[in-house]
Amino acid sequence: MILYALLSGSQKWKTLRNRASYIFMRPAILNPLFSDITSLTGVGPKIAALIGRVAGPRVVDLILTPPAGLVDRSFKPKIADAPLGRIVTLEVTVDRHHAPPKGKRLPYKIICSDDTGFITLIFFHARADYLQKTLPEGETRIVSGKLEDFNGAKQMAHPDYVADPAKPGEMPEFEPVYPLTAGLSAAVMRKASAQALTRAPDLPEWQDASWLKARDWIGWKSAIDALHAPTEEEHLSPLSPIRQRLSYDELLSNQLALLLIRKARIKSKGRAIEGDGKLRTKAKKALPFSLTNAQNDALMEIFDDMQSGERMVRLLQGDVGSGKTIVAFFAMLAAIESGAQAALMAPTEILARQHMDSLSVLAKAAGVRMDILTGRDKSAARAEKLARLQSGDMDILMGTHALFQEGVEFRDLALVVIDEQHRFGVRQRVALTQKGPKPDLLVMTATPIPRTLSLTAYGDMDHSRITEKPPGRKPVDTRAAPMTRLDEIIAGIKRAASKGEQAYWVCPLVEESDLLELTAAEERFESLKEAIGGDRVGIVHGRMSGLEKDAVMERFYRGDLSVLIATTVIEVGVNAPNATIMIIEHAERFGLAQLHQLRGRVGRSDKQSSCILLYKPPLGETAKARLKVLRDTEDGFVIAEEDLRLRGAGDVLGAAQSGFPRFRLADIAVHGELLAAARDDAKLILERDAELKTPRGEALRTLLYLFSRDDAVKFLSAG
Repeated sequence: MILYALLSGSQKWKTLRNRASYIFMRPAILNPLFSDITSLTGVGPKIAALIGRVAGPRVVDLILTPPAGLVDRSFKPKIADAPLGRIVTLEVTVDRHHAPPKGKRLPYKIICSDDTGFITLIFFHARADYLQKTLPEGETRIVSGKLEDFNGAKQMAHPDYVADPAKPGEMPEFEPVYPLTAGLSAAVMRKASAQALTRAPDLPEWQDASWLKARDWIGWKSAIDALHAPTEEEHLSPLSPIRQRLSYDELLSNQLALLLIRKARIKSKGRAIEGDGKLRTKAKKALPFSLTNAQNDALMEIFDDMQSGERMVRLLQGDVGSGKTIVAFFAMLAAIESGAQAALMAPTEILARQHMDSLSVLAKAAGVRMDILTGRDKSAARAEKLARLQSGDMDILMGTHALFQEGVEFRDLALVVIDEQHRFGVRQRVALTQKGPKPDLLVMTATPIPRTLSLTAYGDMDHSRITEKPPGRKPVDTRAAPMTRLDEIIAGIKRAASKGEQAYWVCPLVEESDLLELTAAEERFESLKEAIGGDRVGIVHGRMSGLEKDAVMERFYRGDLSVLIATTVIEVGVNAPNATIMIIEHAERFGLAQLHQLRGRVGRSDKQSSCILLYKPPLGETAKARLKVLRDTEDGFVIAEEDLRLRGAGDVLGAAQSGFPRFRLADIAVHGELLAAARDDAKLILERDAELKTPRGEALRTLLYLFSRDDAVKFLSAG
């Protein structure tokens, strides 16, 4: 139909085309900002690659990267009053040059003075002709740099600036300092940012006028210019008015995009899934325990969503061991009772197989046909499974990313469950939901998420929380111990292994590093093999292939290994109920939420488990606070909030992973109040102007494009 309209030039096609361009075309006023940074003078491919690492590949990325520091050259004392160790700006007379003798690798010295004293300028590997031209004897010059002492005399090595007093513009009094990487100088980054800033246009105001007035905030263009021209340390603070204004812009774009996505999903009608409850009743009778109140509450919310005519998009949060998988299974049974199918996608093959194992008894009791599809399936076995799936002879399919590959066709997919949601990208998630006619989506995470981060990452979803563990689970005995007790710990592990117990031993590095004095996983692997026995110790780390890791973890799961040496790859994805000991080496190097996740690998049965946090003294105050919180509580949500407070949003929960937004200007740990205001503002905006067609709505479209929220809106609003 669209092809016909295109070829015929019909009015229908023109309307469709105009509507698409109206919705998805970037405003022309922003085009200069979205050009490649190689369009800037002096930025070639090599420099662009370096800038790309710290900011991004486009001009707008430079504009939205705030200075991380400030060099203040406004302090202009006399030589006699100039303090050591501080950047000073001096107006001096050049008295005489002292070039080193030929062949001698000595510094070039220039003696300068004012009416209060003398200073020596030091240059290594200097070109005499250049220095004589820049600092001619008898002339007055302004020099700026850090003052040092050498044998009781004041000197300045390689001044940052040498300027002619008649040309004051040659040296700025205040210099912003930007994030850098190896090979990228501060001067190059500063020049690129300054040049990018000249392309920033005056944009129509998207903020409410009364809100700006109440906060005493200036316009966007003035704010972005001021961001890059700090004159005091306070200007760098996330709490400065300039930074708050721009952070609010970023948060509003985030919240508006999420609500637009949510609105598109709600408009996209789902199907009412109302099972008769027979399969759920059979499965419940086969359960060796009763569901907790929190599990039942989550199920009621999920069933209400499934029975409505709107498509369910719900996040199920539950601490490690809280029973999310059982909740998801009962949701899948509801879909099967209605005559449809369900899918569960896990991030690793071993986790998918463990879900299969743990649910097989219940599936059998309910008479549900369940199978697993992974990359290991050979062509004949794979074809047989796919045929059963397509014909409807399979009710539940579990697996990894293999589930959303081409050729995997469901007869009638009504519910998609995704485990450890943050391990998958948005495109993978949507690809699986496109395997059926608008299936409901339930995503699960065992990673406790602070409320503010949850709003920014999953604001388009409804939320359910399981806040209690099944009865019978004993708290994990958590203790901190210095590395000086290492031999004692290894002896204890050896005794436990002789009794048939299993232990994890987590190290932060794979190989020894000259830069960090941390024990590598491979070094610890060798030492524990010697202590316990080579055939009883295994190792997994991120440099191994998926098949290699799964094979080792499978041996641990079966009980063939007593100790599993690992990096954080075991944070999610292996469940060995017999494992009762968790050793985390150099625990001070890990974040709170990550430590909690690792600890959650033990304490998954009625056996008493322990977690030992090995640290290298002395501990800093933040590290002390982190380990104390872990000893004091097992509540993942409390721990997540405390982690956010202690470390900030940049490091919490692996925020760089897919699923969590990376903010350039906003700091969720600081701007929680602004986030709540942005959420309310976004709701009000869409209530009053659902299509963003008013003058403010048009400006808000520009805001969405400015912060690159357009792709998410385009991609998901169609889903």
